[in-house]
Amino acid sequence: MNTVRLPLILVLNALGLALFFSWYLPPEHGYWFVIDSTLFHFFNHALIKSHAFLLLVAVTNNRVFDGISLLAMGSLFFCYWRKESVTGRRHRVIMGIVMLFCAVIINQLGHLIPESHVSPTLYFTDIYRVSDLLHFPTKDASKDSFPGDHGLMLLIFTGFMWRYFGKKAFGLAVIIFLIFIMPRMMIGAHWFTDIFVGSLSVVLVCLPWVLLTSISDRLIILLDCYLPKRLKTNH
Repeated sequence: MNTVRLPLILVLNALGLALFFSWYLPPEHGYWFVIDSTLFHFFNHALIKSHAFLLLVAVTNNRVFDGISLLAMGSLFFCYWRKESVTGRRHRVIMGIVMLFCAVIINQLGHLIPESHVSPTLYFTDIYRVSDLLHFPTKDASKDSFPGDHGLMLLIFTGFMWRYFGKKAFGLAVIIFLIFIMPRMMIGAHWFTDIFVGSLSVVLVCLPWVLLTSISDRLIILLDCYLPKRLKTNH
């Protein structure tokens, strides 16, 4: 059973709140806006400098690529799941269910933040949009990009990998997070701060109360009691 580590939880919460308010309180978001604007325009100008980059950005923001991100997360989970005993596999599957449940709840809590804005492609004028440069189905804009849902889900997955599979799984999950969140920023569907302030601050405030207390373990035990035993998987 996981024990409560209150000091660490409070430190992580404080970091999350400090990160959010460092962005939220300054007029026009202070230096964060400089970072956001600089990164957006760098990638936006690159769209017309390299057709290969334009194609890459378009493809990696197609809905099919979202499926590849799910496949990557599922593959990492599977690599650890298959090493378990039958009982261990059942436990890990239930952990995955708990992770999805927590992701939905935390995502809803994140959208209670009294702040929303459009993506940079809708904020700036005289910029390039991939949907105008290519006749290819891709997501290059959002009317409500803060906090980033995609980044939030990937960060929650990363946290669960650390808690239940260890540091190596955490490192691989971080790589997956970076690979699949970068296209959203490169195309201009999200600001840098949508992910590294919005999503990250929500995770730092909410997720420690799940993973650094007994909450996630207790949910797993509870579901283990009530879910059909046929959930057990084959060798």
